[in-house]
Amino acid sequence: MRKTSWMAGALAAAVAGLCAVSASAQTKVTVAMSGWTGFAPITLAKETGIFKKNGIEVEIKKMPTSNRHQAMAAGEVQAITTTVDTHLLYASSGVDVTQVLVLDSSHGGDGIVVRDAIGGLADLKGKQVAVQYGGVPQFWLAYVLKKNGLSIGDVQTVNLQPSDAANAFVAGQFDAAVTYEPYLSKVREAKGKIIVTSDQTPGVIIDTLAFQPDYIQKNPKVVKAFVDSWFEALDEIKKDEKKAFEIMARDVNQTPEQFATSAKTVLWYDKAGNIEYLTKTMPTFIKEVQDVMLEAKLIRKAPPSLDSMTDASFVK
Repeated sequence: MRKTSWMAGALAAAVAGLCAVSASAQTKVTVAMSGWTGFAPITLAKETGIFKKNGIEVEIKKMPTSNRHQAMAAGEVQAITTTVDTHLLYASSGVDVTQVLVLDSSHGGDGIVVRDAIGGLADLKGKQVAVQYGGVPQFWLAYVLKKNGLSIGDVQTVNLQPSDAANAFVAGQFDAAVTYEPYLSKVREAKGKIIVTSDQTPGVIIDTLAFQPDYIQKNPKVVKAFVDSWFEALDEIKKDEKKAFEIMARDVNQTPEQFATSAKTVLWYDKAGNIEYLTKTMPTFIKEVQDVMLEAKLIRKAPPSLDSMTDASFVK
């Protein structure tokens, strides 16, 4: 009897172990993102155990914007953080994405830096500009130029990541560069001339979190847990900003003081902000973004449906 009981117990333990492993595998989420200050609360949620408390294991993969949709299509990542315009680029290239959470908007966190001889945006015509292709820097450059009577075809663009664009500009290369925080701070520290920032284009550079529609349908609780964890991370910042900034600063190789400076240039969206933006602002804004991108030939065709690219149910 004892032997039988022991064997039954061992079998039960083994089955429980397998179930635990299976559950763990089902709740793991890999998110593709960059070191942009606006994404930092995701790192905070991971490092402080908020994600685990809410039942999901999150792996963060840092990768260029242009590679994220390929990684999603290959099943290497389940979630992507990037701007609305970049999600449109992904959708137009055949990778369906649905945005479920507004993360942040840039309020001075993105900038166009120029040489001292360049007096205004009109002087950029014919100049060489370092800018990342297939991401928000290229879209924002096109948007700013259009608002000032130029097109992206009026400048000579060179494809560089935001960090590399900032470093190259500080080193004396290129007439201008488009970059964002924390790299924009390096340009400021080097006394670089910033001709325009996202403060002057409010509401244009918006970052969101997206999953693929099939993943959302199969894993609604996982998506909800991720969204709720974001809001909890914002609460942690309010409770102990000093500690939160220390954690987030380490991830982007900044001091807490430097991170605090970068954080002033972004607005993180809480639950109320998400409900307002996703239900009222997004439908009009995403159409405007699509029109700008088509005109600038950043996309060759419109995505099949703009309506399916947003789902506000998880923030409510």
